Amino acid sequence: MPATVLLVFGRGVVRTDDGFALTAASTARVLAAAAYVRAHEPFFARAAAPRIVFTGGWPEASEGTAPPPAGAREGDLMLAAAQSAGLGDHADLHAETRSRSTLENLLHTVEDRLLSGYGFGATRPLGLVSHAWHLPRVRFLAGKVLGLRGPALLDVPATGGEDHNDRGALLAARFGFAGVRRAHHLLRRERRMVAVLRATEQLRRRSSRA
Repeated sequence: MPATVLLVFGRGVVRTDDGFALTAASTARVLAAAAYVRAHEPFFARAAAPRIVFTGGWPEASEGTAPPPAGAREGDLMLAAAQSAGLGDHADLHAETRSRSTLENLLHTVEDRLLSGYGFGATRPLGLVSHAWHLPRVRFLAGKVLGLRGPALLDVPATGGEDHNDRGALLAARFGFAGVRRAHHLLRRERRMVAVLRATEQLRRRSSRA
């Protein structure tokens, strides 16, 4: 059974002469969602149109960077790209634009009730659209936030745009979120981890200059 709900995870925006634009990796994820819908067009023609949620705000917020203007966050730009590609004619498109991390992508999607009314399981999986290197961490966090694991989650891997080693972030998530399920506890743990990483990076930079 194809996934009738897709969560598309952003991978950043860049400043341009005209404002802001998606990174190549974010664009690749939009294209992966569109390709998935096209590949299952006969199924969706017989059933309800799939729901696609583009999720992402501005990851640099953790570094104190001001948010992009309205309409220029990751979710906004991915949704606009999907509409320009004609995906709005075949799917129910939504955007979550407050998040600063993969964890917040999932938490805010739930808070905004963008998954309300849908039940997920082995025969009705939730589609996760991201790069293959990112999907293991997405799956881990989806287990924490949504309680979904294994065949209840369907990987929809994007290709192109970026090759990244996410193993360190996955290990940090597994260690840092051990024994935690509630949203406010997860957020508190994440903020502590980010603070530790920033402090470690500052020490490394000072040591390299010494």
